[in-house]
Formats: sequence, C-alpha cells, structure tokens
Amino acid sequence: MTIKHIVMWRLKEEGVDGLTKAEVAAAIKQQLEALRGRVPGLLSIEVGLDIERQDTSADVVLVSEFADAEALAAYHHHPLHVAVAPFIGRARSERRAVDYVV
Repeated sequence: MTIKHIVMWRLKEEGVDGLTKAEVAAAIKQQLEALRGRVPGLLSIEVGLDIERQDTSADVVLVSEFADAEALAAYHHHPLHVAVAPFIGRARSERRAVDYVV
C-alpha cells in the first residue's frame, strides 16, 4: 500500500526574491525534482507547471508517491525537504494538498 501526495500551489503574481513568477515556478520545479533518489521512501516525484493559465488553475503541482504513511511523515521532516519549504512558502499565495492510499 503506497501513498500519493499531491500538492498544488498558486504563486504570487509579483514573484519573490527578485524572480518573476515564471522563474519562481521553474525554481520550485528544479528544487523539488532534486529530491528524487535522495529521500528514503520517496518512490517517485513529478512537478508540473501550468500551461493553461486560467483563473481556476494552480501554477505548480507536485505529484509524489511514498512507500507508506511513515515514509510520507519522514519526508515532511527530511532536511532536504525542509530546506525547500521556506522558498515555496514565500512564493505561494495559496496551497492545496491531498494524500491518499493507492
């Protein structure tokens, strides 16, 4: 039994840290995908950037899969994940997440 962890973010229109919104989205993608193979129990990770740009769209989506609930819990506290979180926190205007058993 594996766990899917999906997170969607809407980003601040003005960007952050001197980066445009598009540059922020690309940086988030790069930083999250760098976790691949480096976090125990993280089986897969995919980060997508929205191409539709509709009012109802999120800007960035994370789709990841974990070996079990314990691996997902450990991921939340893993130093590599913790290091990425502040940048995303500064850049986002909204966050939605769902975790479910596959």
